[in-house]
Amino acid sequence: MAKIDFGGVVEEVITAEEFTLEKARQVLKNEVVAVVGYGIQGRGQSLNMRDNGINVLVGEGPYAWDQAVADGFVPGETLFSPEEAAKRATIIQYLLSDAGQKEMWPVMKECLQPGNALYFSHGFSIVYKEQTGVIPPADIDVILVAPKGSGRTVRTNFLDGSGINSSYGVFQDATGKARERTLAVGIAIGSGYLFPTTFEQEVYSDLTGERGVLMGCLAGVMEAQYNVLRKNGHTPSEAFNETVEELTQSLIRLVAENGMDWMYANCSITAQRGALDWKDRFRDAVVPVFDSLYESVKTGKETQIVLDASKDPNYRDKLQKELEVIHNSEMWKAGAAVRDLRPERRKK
Repeated sequence: MAKIDFGGVVEEVITAEEFTLEKARQVLKNEVVAVVGYGIQGRGQSLNMRDNGINVLVGEGPYAWDQAVADGFVPGETLFSPEEAAKRATIIQYLLSDAGQKEMWPVMKECLQPGNALYFSHGFSIVYKEQTGVIPPADIDVILVAPKGSGRTVRTNFLDGSGINSSYGVFQDATGKARERTLAVGIAIGSGYLFPTTFEQEVYSDLTGERGVLMGCLAGVMEAQYNVLRKNGHTPSEAFNETVEELTQSLIRLVAENGMDWMYANCSITAQRGALDWKDRFRDAVVPVFDSLYESVKTGKETQIVLDASKDPNYRDKLQKELEVIHNSEMWKAGAAVRDLRPERRKK
């Protein structure tokens, strides 16, 4: 286990060089892995494992059955109903949506056998068990590997040869080999390295990140700056370029490669001073919002919002209306026009 200094805090991580794919294959050679739920995450993980030589079954209903067939899974051989796949497996990757896991749990728990491993890529169902009802039996392993990216990225990074970093955790070790199983599957799905977490820490950080910097906060801050620029007479193209396009097409890539300090060191003094002078003001302004968000996540309020929405028969229609507001806004229509002007698109 490698020890890495993360900003002065030493953490232990598992690398693909240390826990090799060959070792993962040896650990899993007598295991049958059933991926229950062939959504974006389930598809990426199952295809990567299959390509890595793992014995993989897919458990899926009508929703993505045809996609699984198109991807080469054979009905009656490697493609089954969720219940049948789970009964045939020793490791069950429970990768339905959070709400779907709650709904299917009464059926799924009857498919589990002593010594099985129940695998999650999100701590939601276990941590919020009072709301989901997902309480595994005591005679199985309960494990977690959570890729830090969408299922689409899990697959594309694998195909590119780069892999993706993932967190891992063990909630329940009934067999004495839960950790080894966890790491083996983590490597088999294409993780470049794995860092330890708990089910609680994973779900708290994940839900905060999605609602915060990764999506909710990012979109909200973009809208705020765009609207201020438009209010002060800037054109839509200028407002969008200065708010979104320069960030996504230039700056964020440099930050990803070299860090924010490098970004500050390699821009004009005008940009340096402005960014450094305003950074702390923005940070201090949003801390109360993030504190409120984290509390809402930790207490299960956000969980209940998700579960209530999933029960609403009109949710998809309501969601579509919300998305249409964004799609049809001046800001994102301007964005579509700006994207069409990118050199790589104009060459087509």
